[in-house]
Amino acid sequence: MKDKILTGVTTTGVPHLGNYVGAMLPAIKASKYENTESFFLIADYHSLVKNKEAKKIKDSTLEIAASWLAVGLDDNSLFYRQSDIPEIMELNWILSCSTAKGLMNRAHAYKSLINQNQDLDDRDVDKGINMGLYCYPILMAADILIFNANKIPVGKDQLQHIEMTRDIANRFNYHYGDIFELPQAILGDQNSIIPGIDGRKMSKSYSNTIPLFIDEKRLKKLVMRIKTDSKEPGEPKDYSSSNLFSIFKSFARQEEVSDYKEKFKNGISWGDAKNILFDHLNDHLKGYRENYNKIIRDKGCIENILKEGSIKAREISTKNLEKIRSAIGIKKIS
Repeated sequence: MKDKILTGVTTTGVPHLGNYVGAMLPAIKASKYENTESFFLIADYHSLVKNKEAKKIKDSTLEIAASWLAVGLDDNSLFYRQSDIPEIMELNWILSCSTAKGLMNRAHAYKSLINQNQDLDDRDVDKGINMGLYCYPILMAADILIFNANKIPVGKDQLQHIEMTRDIANRFNYHYGDIFELPQAILGDQNSIIPGIDGRKMSKSYSNTIPLFIDEKRLKKLVMRIKTDSKEPGEPKDYSSSNLFSIFKSFARQEEVSDYKEKFKNGISWGDAKNILFDHLNDHLKGYRENYNKIIRDKGCIENILKEGSIKAREISTKNLEKIRSAIGIKKIS
């Protein structure tokens, strides 16, 4: 049997360096393995949980699609929009009817917002929480289970969602038979998590990202803003705690990393260290940037690629949904 690997990207803006290192490159590499079927999902319905701007969702769909194509996604993978696969949304309802509310009460994102409201002594502990956020893990389970994907690359912050998917699938299988495979979470290399310009994990939530395809001028400006300590030129610097070094090593060969490390030990100035990082990033991303700028201008081509991907994906999802409907008694009388 083939491994089915599923990767989802929410339409919340153009990918950044952290997405590229931690998700995009490993996923594309995995799609080249023999005996593997890869699914790349643009999760536009998921974005409605936080994003209420229609134009931003539409623009982000275009940017994300162009980004994945620019860095090497090819015909070996099924590349599609969540909203083009209606079977996902139907399965979402079916799973909602067999998922315990108590399981959703334990979701980290929901509990975090509840705790924030309690800390503010707000009488309404559910203030600001919509049902999309509350039921987010069920929709994510539907994304996975409609294709019976069995390997899901995720970061540690998404690990609970895969565990919940397994719980949801197990409960369904108990009532209706062995319909779903239980997916396994594939945790990425923690060394691939790179810091943002403020030193925290690079994330759109922190507004500390370096977008993947910005022009040279803006790229240099952001690199120069990366947080460093107050050590003067000539003073040895701790490369192991440096944000600059953490980013550099994710893009460099071992001999380049060793050379950069020696420069830190020898007291390189922060300005020179930032210039080296900028030059290296710019050289690495220049070709991808050119691909992206070319691809994103041809919206018709991108749309056709997504449509073709959805047609292939639906050949699988419709067959699987027929089995699910039959199992729950939604079928023709005769």
